[in-house]
Amino acid sequence: MTGGKDLLMGKVALVTGAGRGIGRAIALELAAAGAAVVVNDLGASLTGDGDGTTPAMDVVREIEAAGGRAIANADSVADWDGAHRMVQAAVDAFGRLDAVVNNAGILRDVIFHKMREEDFDAVVAVHLKGSFNVSRAAAPWFKEQGGGAFVHMTSTSGLIGNFGQANYSAAKLGVAALSKSIAMDMQRFGVRSNAVAPFAWTRMIDSIRAETPEQIKRVEGLRRLQPERIAPFVVALCSDKAAHVTGQIFGVRNNEIFLFSQPRPIRTAHSGDGWTPDTVIDRVFPMFEPDFYPLDRSADVFTWDPV
Repeated sequence: MTGGKDLLMGKVALVTGAGRGIGRAIALELAAAGAAVVVNDLGASLTGDGDGTTPAMDVVREIEAAGGRAIANADSVADWDGAHRMVQAAVDAFGRLDAVVNNAGILRDVIFHKMREEDFDAVVAVHLKGSFNVSRAAAPWFKEQGGGAFVHMTSTSGLIGNFGQANYSAAKLGVAALSKSIAMDMQRFGVRSNAVAPFAWTRMIDSIRAETPEQIKRVEGLRRLQPERIAPFVVALCSDKAAHVTGQIFGVRNNEIFLFSQPRPIRTAHSGDGWTPDTVIDRVFPMFEPDFYPLDRSADVFTWDPV
């Protein structure tokens, strides 16, 4: 816990998937900044199986030992009623809710032509539907009190791309769009919403199989990425001093902070007579081709070592 400047004194935050990794680091940093924290964690495996409150309780004890306030919650973000229970738990325990960090996640990586329906549905249910469920449960409270902060975890797997993660990539790009929509709809109530793509070595990343020399080198680089480096930025987003920051997509990688672009038209073609398939093929594709995006993976874009 490296905060301690009372930046969030009197605030209450809910962090999902906060029993380990990035979520744990964020919960500890929020508490160090003065917030009371609801530590939500299902206690599940990477694939979403199993349950238990032990990881969440461990984080609660750690916060309390440092003089902070926290409670544990073991509801599933994928469950509509469970999401409402965790929000209600925050209000019951601490009287209000000021920030929601949608961090919970699972992985079921499979090459696309072998991906099962349940692999896709399970990942989307936690990452995308889970972010909706918890945000929707908190939204009326934020509206009523005239303020609040949503922070949603997206990923370069969705923003850029990665192999074998069609389910995860689709969900994470959906999270970025969800965040933007929440920001637009809730702006009139003083509520903001942002997405963060974190780079950190966690048990989720630890599941990546490294077989080729290139993969092994990349994984070794990832091992240097500390979950604790993500937390200060999230705390800053949750503070009143970031009340003007909304609808953005950020990235955090060790000591680097990124602001991501968002899709906008980059080329246009016009025909006064309309288009036929042949004229599209003959004119539009050749005109646009120099600006086509390659099939980049995240590693192809972030080619330099973490700072």
